[in-house]
Amino acid sequence: MVHQYKNNGYNIVLDVCSGSVHVVDDLVYDIISLYEENDKEQIIKALSQYDSADVSEAYDEVAQLVEDGTLFTDDVYKDYIIDFKKRKTVVKALCLHIAHDCNLACRYCFAGEGEYKGDRALMSLEVAKKSLDFLVANSGLRRNLEVDFFGGEPLMNWDVVRKTVEYGRSLEEKYDKKFRFTLTTNGVLLNDEIMEFANREMANVVLSIDGRKEVHDYMRPTRNGKGSYDVILSKFQEFAKKRAGKSYYVRGTYTHNNLDFSQDVLHMADLGFDQISVEPVVSL
Repeated sequence: MVHQYKNNGYNIVLDVCSGSVHVVDDLVYDIISLYEENDKEQIIKALSQYDSADVSEAYDEVAQLVEDGTLFTDDVYKDYIIDFKKRKTVVKALCLHIAHDCNLACRYCFAGEGEYKGDRALMSLEVAKKSLDFLVANSGLRRNLEVDFFGGEPLMNWDVVRKTVEYGRSLEEKYDKKFRFTLTTNGVLLNDEIMEFANREMANVVLSIDGRKEVHDYMRPTRNGKGSYDVILSKFQEFAKKRAGKSYYVRGTYTHNNLDFSQDVLHMADLGFDQISVEPVVSL
């Protein structure tokens, strides 16, 4: 199988089965488009806009690529695809939107300030438990399963998060499974109880902070328009310290408003965070 496309002035040919990528001129690009269904003489005739000698030479080069196994390569897996499609689907991970609500009003929020352009709502414990039951029932022979608590802001539904983790632990020995729970939070509702539980039960925690105070407060205000930097910073520092070597990272988002985001990375490092991720949003 061969895919041909043009991008930024380049003629690109991808041979799927071999993984080969060829960047070619216009003549070779046109020859490849005709190669499978035409012989050399037919292609020379069809490409009369080019010099016939050039077409002949380029055709021989394409033929050499085919012989070398980097173009029009046979699909050695085609006889197995039917059986592959018949396999039973295995689920290994879930992202639970435990809260379609948020206590911040981030300017770049893809979730429409938490409710995903729907109704503000919190997941019930019954639904959360059924989600874990579904994961176990469809995990096949896979023993290690992953569940991420996401939102909105999952700490707005903390009691359900906590009880869902406890329910998951109750299933592990019964079904010979091991749950890896993770949590993403903006930190506004963090307290000692949540930190203690998360440090015991969460394999990874993502803490959302965008960097310098002026950057963070502009992009991640509270519902009443006030900055959230001073609300979360000391909590994040304490949380990271209490993780005591367990996985976590502070995650920042940068926009055209802080193209000098390297300064935000340095700022977070100066605050004592040693696991940092900064990612772009391109719609603002």
